[in-house]
Amino acid sequence: MNYKEAVKHKKEAVNKADESLLKLYHIVITPANTDESYKYIEDFTKNPEAFDDESCKKYCTDDEFEVVSFKKEQ
Repeated sequence: MNYKEAVKHKKEAVNKADESLLKLYHIVITPANTDESYKYIEDFTKNPEAFDDESCKKYCTDDEFEVVSFKKEQ
């Protein structure tokens, strides 16, 4: 999906998510390309506060995105 579609999808996912889920998991937009997504998530987990939805764009080379969730570091 393109970036606009990913933003819409993320918004829907966050709105449907239970409060406890949001405390335990990050819901983020990442590049659809596996290598680019891995690099983005790796950098994101080092300092989540430094990232916003737009941050994923600089990791993406083909304008294809997806919304993923993964467990927050404790």
